[in-house]
Amino acid sequence: MGWKETYKERCVSAEEALSHIRDGEMLVPAHNSAEPKYLFNKLCEMKDHWKQLGILQGLNIGDAPYAQDDMYPTFIDWSFFPGAKNRKYVNSGRGQMIPMHFYAQPKAMREGNCPVDVGFLQVTPPDEDGFVWMGTSCDQVRVILDKARINIAQVNSNLPHVMGETRIPVEDIDYYVEYDEPIYEMAKIPAGDPVAEKIGENIAGLIEDGACLQMGQGKIPNAILPYLEDKKDLGIHTEVFSDNLLPLIEKGVITCARKNIDTGKIVATFVQGSPDFYKYVDYNPFVKLMPVEYTNAVHTIAQIDNMVAINSAIEVDAMGQVVADSIGPKMFSGVGGQQDFIRGAEESNGGKAIIALPSTTKNDTISRIVGVLKPGTPVTTTRNDVHYVVTEYGVADLFGKSLDQRCKMLTEIAHPKFREQIEKDFYEYRKAAGQIYFW
Repeated sequence: MGWKETYKERCVSAEEALSHIRDGEMLVPAHNSAEPKYLFNKLCEMKDHWKQLGILQGLNIGDAPYAQDDMYPTFIDWSFFPGAKNRKYVNSGRGQMIPMHFYAQPKAMREGNCPVDVGFLQVTPPDEDGFVWMGTSCDQVRVILDKARINIAQVNSNLPHVMGETRIPVEDIDYYVEYDEPIYEMAKIPAGDPVAEKIGENIAGLIEDGACLQMGQGKIPNAILPYLEDKKDLGIHTEVFSDNLLPLIEKGVITCARKNIDTGKIVATFVQGSPDFYKYVDYNPFVKLMPVEYTNAVHTIAQIDNMVAINSAIEVDAMGQVVADSIGPKMFSGVGGQQDFIRGAEESNGGKAIIALPSTTKNDTISRIVGVLKPGTPVTTTRNDVHYVVTEYGVADLFGKSLDQRCKMLTEIAHPKFREQIEKDFYEYRKAAGQIYFW
């Protein structure tokens, strides 16, 4: 049987495809903007068919209809990285948070630590060679395809054809459900935040011509960009590629010409953005999606000379411990690839690992640099891994610095109204441990 006959035979209604899911199984959807909206809506409509199903996922940017109160206990959300629409569900105990580096998630699936029973994907219509395309997310799709008992894919002609290791033989998917709809978008973040702009200016001073950047979306990554317009031949190797980099590509600043691996290519493991961005990446040979085991592997990142990893934080303590996924003991997001890239940049020839954050939150009422973390706060990135910390007040280079030196440097880039308290809290912490504070 040829691929056309196979595809036609496997095209079924959503109800028919979903009827093959067994009670108690774990569904693993495609990540981020590739999450199949129509299939999930149909799954929720049919929730009475099962007593309980698990949903194992990374960052959700979609509607998350399965994470509504009336969906419990049918759906248990197992999340590597809670988002705005499923955070409450996970924190309430209706779901579970799994702390894990992004690069390691496929390994956990492959080796059975995280079960994969049903692949829940979104793909393009088949091309003339008999392949569907993964679209906006490559990260762990291949592992899902290999491990799942059955794979169900929504076929959506609005999904872009993003190049790289993103083609799937028609025969590898068990059921196709054809349904066109707009895919999930990520709204552009407006400029004009003076704190973010100052942080961006401070970070830009650490970036040299020919550097290769890892950066995501957000106020701070966006604020860096105007200060990079005089740079030459910047490269991109990142986990997510978005709209914010397009102006620097159009100006010829980002060329990837000096990358010593994947030369001439923007490498990412997933993309998210606006409709115009999805048009840009469609069949664009400049963009290459690769599995997360490649993009986020420390040994891959370490091969790239002058790798600059820029990551954010919720809180940093006076020793340089970074909290990026929780507020106190309450989970807010996930680890993602922060340590993947920090450690890769640390090993890169000429690399720089940067943690960037505003000095305060809640209208300057809470300092994000603190003397001591609150009890129960999980540390995302250890003090051993942190090099540069950047706020709107400056840059602290912690590499090779003692604990006391770190406290002094971090206090200097904290908001002035909190500096005395930070030193006092750290002094009391050291005193309680029977240690002498030198500053």
